[in-house]
Amino acid sequence: MSNAPTALIIGTGIGGLATAVALKKSGWAVRLFEKADSLRVSGSGLSVMSNASAAMQSLLGIDLGLERYGAPILDFEIRHQSGLLLKRLPFQEIAQAQGAQSVCISRQQLQKALLDNLGEADIQLGKRFASYEEQPGGVRVSFEDGSQVSGDILVGADGYHSAVREAMGVRSVVQEAGYICWLALVRYSHPQITPGYVVHYWGKGKRVGIIDIGDGWVYWWGTANMPNQQARQWQGNRTDVAQVYEGWPEIVGDIIQATPDDAIISVDAKDRSFPATWTKGRVTLLGDAAHPMLTSLGQGAGMSIEDAAVLGHVLADAPDHAAALRRYEAIRQPRARTIVNASRALSEVEQYDRFVPRLKRDLSMWLAPARTMRERLQVSLLFDDLAVRAQ
Repeated sequence: MSNAPTALIIGTGIGGLATAVALKKSGWAVRLFEKADSLRVSGSGLSVMSNASAAMQSLLGIDLGLERYGAPILDFEIRHQSGLLLKRLPFQEIAQAQGAQSVCISRQQLQKALLDNLGEADIQLGKRFASYEEQPGGVRVSFEDGSQVSGDILVGADGYHSAVREAMGVRSVVQEAGYICWLALVRYSHPQITPGYVVHYWGKGKRVGIIDIGDGWVYWWGTANMPNQQARQWQGNRTDVAQVYEGWPEIVGDIIQATPDDAIISVDAKDRSFPATWTKGRVTLLGDAAHPMLTSLGQGAGMSIEDAAVLGHVLADAPDHAAALRRYEAIRQPRARTIVNASRALSEVEQYDRFVPRLKRDLSMWLAPARTMRERLQVSLLFDDLAVRAQ
């Protein structure tokens, strides 16, 4: 690897680690820089849908093996707040057709999976990005502690508040969604929660999800319409959250009350306007730094991993690194924009609080033919590697 080109990766979240895995497989040396003093994971649970694992496998031959770290989705239900079953979604059918599972997992276990796939790597902690400068044949990065490093390309995988994006001068405006999200992990058992079980309950301006992530752990989340400023200032406990869902199925209040107060995270729901460009010269953006999205499709992690797979694909043996980064952007932007917009649109529908729109929403889900549901899901869950190779 002594003659290998070097990628400087800012951020060690899902996008940064996935990028390191992909580029290392493609023959690159990787150096990762993290502003925090440790790789300690914040956050609770998430989903890595089948398209992400399929992208890594089909483009780079990488088997992430996420089913060993989380729980593959075997049964996915959408229910009314009364408990009435509206639809079972064909996740297993799509996974079998693609040859990759959709997996629900904790952030900590996903980090472990990516680190296990990465193996030995140069990861420097406590390195807060300050600026970069392009040089003939490369790029030099400066950190707030005064240190500098040089490499062949720079990848900004530093999340929603990306400092690399700011340094590039790429405009991306915060877009508030108008609701709060509560997130938690808890050891919990209930007859309804079978292996690989996911249920989403829809109500009046509020929702709840309960998800098996394996090894006795369950991830749950809840939403409720609320101005973002109020959501950012929210301070409450599990009883306050449970009261929001009073009258919902017993399991909802029970799992919330079974969760320690300090295990419940609250965040305001928001994304950003889609940037016109991700790439300038030898610098590019990836994951939430490029296209943060609302959570309704569960594709935030999956899109970051897809980005990494495509970046690894275009940079493998690429003689012109800047041209390869432009190709990466050209391939990824249309699909990422589609998923970002679809997530935002679904979020609005799911958070309806007026009676007639809610009735239409629920009836539409209840009456939709299985084929229609499969076609809708396939837009996000299927990764088209042939289309990527053709570009």
